[in-house]
Amino acid sequence: MKGQLLTAILASALVAPLASAADADAIAKGKEIAWHRQKGNCLTCHMVEGAEMPGNVGPPLVAMKARYPNKADLRAQIWDPTARNPMTSMPPFGKNHILSEEELDLVVEYVHSL
Repeated sequence: MKGQLLTAILASALVAPLASAADADAIAKGKEIAWHRQKGNCLTCHMVEGAEMPGNVGPPLVAMKARYPNKADLRAQIWDPTARNPMTSMPPFGKNHILSEEELDLVVEYVHSL
């Protein structure tokens, strides 16, 4: 039993840095897409800390883990915000193929990290 516990702890210690590096890479790529004026273009409407000339039409992108504890709900919102609010001015990035599935997942990682 002690051997299994030790093995689990060591495996966790070895995998955690890899996951963190992968997460950081996904977040960086997601930020690049989100801030890109011809892709995510989030800054047109949303205030994001550190952004130059952010918008103020949409809610500020802060405390996103608290607002969307379930990352799938955030993805659904970015995929098609008209599902929750038909009158929204936010474009359906997934439904309208503005972002690919991979790009959408990266943007979700970035926005959820805010």
